[in-house]
Amino acid sequence: MTAVLIASPLDEELARRIAGADERVELVYDPAVVPASRYMGDIAGDFAPDPARWAELLGRAEVIYGIPGSSAQGLVDAVRGGPALRWVQARNAGAGQQVAQALELDREALERVMVTTASGVHAGPLAEFTLLGLLAFTKRLPRMQRDQARRYWPPQEQPSGELRGQTLLVVGAGAIGTEIARLAKALGMEVLAVKRDVSEPVEHVDELHPIEELHELAGRADAVVSVLPGTDATRGLLDAAFFAAVKPGAVFVNVGRGTAVDEGALVDALRDGTLGGAALDVFEQEPLPPESPLWGLENVILSPHDTARVPGEEARQAELFCDNLRRYLAGEELRNRVDLELLY
Repeated sequence: MTAVLIASPLDEELARRIAGADERVELVYDPAVVPASRYMGDIAGDFAPDPARWAELLGRAEVIYGIPGSSAQGLVDAVRGGPALRWVQARNAGAGQQVAQALELDREALERVMVTTASGVHAGPLAEFTLLGLLAFTKRLPRMQRDQARRYWPPQEQPSGELRGQTLLVVGAGAIGTEIARLAKALGMEVLAVKRDVSEPVEHVDELHPIEELHELAGRADAVVSVLPGTDATRGLLDAAFFAAVKPGAVFVNVGRGTAVDEGALVDALRDGTLGGAALDVFEQEPLPPESPLWGLENVILSPHDTARVPGEEARQAELFCDNLRRYLAGEELRNRVDLELLY
């Protein structure tokens, strides 16, 4: 039997689904160690387990569902305290950041345990937010809201744009980028994309290019969406030189990681009209400081990194884990395994 320890807030019905994924699964689901959920989609919870009981169960676990406390220290402590532990399934897509921090704490321990992420689970909601941003600025939503607030009816009809015929550049064509491309194509857009590995085509993408061609492609795009992970290689990649290369008036969306964007350069591009607007779900610093100029810009839509929080999120995370659990028991390659060098 394979002992699977639940270390993250989880509905009992979803726990039963995990237990039923395979007859060789021994589910370890003890209220004494499962943190209480504080809000919908909470993957950390109020993590204060009974120390003795936690140590006992951790000592038996071969697999853990959820990084304890959703923190790098929680991951390291679990690996150190679990001699039989071989795999941790994270419930967030960006768990590579926690792995990166954990490697600094204890690389030797991490090298014996696989960590997989929930990449792809949030593709739908993040793709919808991307389309929200593109449509809002193409259809002049900020102007309509201003006019409505002051009860102003323009003396003549005002033109707006349409997405059909526009070009979208997707920066980072993984699961989320692919879903964004699918929706964009459905609305008649041409889709360009860049990614690290271009050896295979990406569905719904008209042109796939290496990341080195990012600036050249930016000049062709009416809209750019970043789905970049947060790594040393992507830090500040979308900088002043990038925004100077974009087509004037382009719309920018970020549903990847805020660290990939030079926020000062982004603000400048929004203020001087280089960008027509931006829809942002992630930021360099979170929570976004009250003094950030992004709060006061009319051509910005802000979401406090909660766009992926939807009612179906927990069930999709559990479905992914069940699929990976069956793969693990069959000795097959797991989905979304974190590469300790690339960190995603």
